[in-house]
This record gives sequence, structure tokens and C-alpha cells, in this order.
Amino acid sequence: MASAVAVVEEAEDYSFLPIIHDVIKCMDKDSPDVHQELNKLKTKIQEAREQIAAMPGIDMSPALQESRLRTLREQVQTKNQLLQKYKSLCMFDIPKPS
Repeated sequence: MASAVAVVEEAEDYSFLPIIHDVIKCMDKDSPDVHQELNKLKTKIQEAREQIAAMPGIDMSPALQESRLRTLREQVQTKNQLLQKYKSLCMFDIPKPS
């Protein structure tokens, strides 16, 4: 569960609007920090590109991804059905959460 939270935090880390806002503010003020802010934006974009390239399944076509997703959903459905079947057999003493 902790890894899911980390993924969400990383995804939220790639919001470009605050940096773009900073660049525009620097440009409005004719500040010499414009180049520094632009470098921050370039770095952020490069990090996002690297994260996208490292995503699982990025090398598969959309049709292949859909096929894989359909297969995985069918597997989940089958496993849920089996789980319900085994639960109904009453072979296990499952304590009720209190």
C-alpha cells in the first residue's frame, strides 16, 4: 500500500504550472532569474520524460494493452468466483473482524 501512495505522490510531483508561473513572473519583472527558472522547467520536463519511458507497458501497442487488460480482468473475475466458492464451503474458520 505504501508503494501506491508513493506513485501518487510522484505523479503529483509533475505539475508544470507552478514552474511556468514562476517563469512568467520572472519575465514580467525582467528578472535575471529567468534562465534559472527555465532550467528548472527543462529539468522537470526531462524527469517526466524519463518516468514515462520507464512505465511498464509503454512499449506495447494500445490494442495489446487492451488485450492484456481484458485478460487480467478475466483472471481477477475467475479468482473472485473461486474465492466466493471456497468461502461458501465453510472449510475454514474465518474470524469476523470486530
